[in-house]
Amino acid sequence: MRHRNKVKHLGKSSSHVKAMLSNMACALIQHKRIITTLAKAKVLRRYVEPLITKSKNDVTHSRRIVFSYLKNKYAVKELFGTVAPAIMDRPGGYTRILKLGPRKSDSAEMALIELVDFNEYYQKDTASKDKKSGRRRRKKSTDNRTVNEVVDNVSETKEATSEENINNQ
Repeated sequence: MRHRNKVKHLGKSSSHVKAMLSNMACALIQHKRIITTLAKAKVLRRYVEPLITKSKNDVTHSRRIVFSYLKNKYAVKELFGTVAPAIMDRPGGYTRILKLGPRKSDSAEMALIELVDFNEYYQKDTASKDKKSGRRRRKKSTDNRTVNEVVDNVSETKEATSEENINNQ
């Protein structure tokens, strides 16, 4: 039984899993999104999110801890240089996993894992939307017409358009 054993081995030795996660984390940091299997993406999320949290504090000690996991100075530089300032306000949840469906060759469930703040499609949508209040309000009309006047005006325009349609035929 696997009681109190949360580590997913992914059918590999511990050294292979450690090296694979290090390489995948470097690729994720450098390219901002990667495609992998769903099981590996879930394990990678648990591996990379603490590293991103450590990168918020840009001191030598944090850099050395992150480098001990990644073992790639270019990925560490990218993490502390571009990723950390972009996620400084976010309290957690730096990655997003999107399921893609089965792979053709072996039907493995595939997923796209990406850094949340680096998706340009979602950024455009959130920037263009105006903030709305949580409740609905009736807009106050600028003119002081009564309901009967508005209804009469609408009926007159309908009659005018119907006469135009008859004349055009």
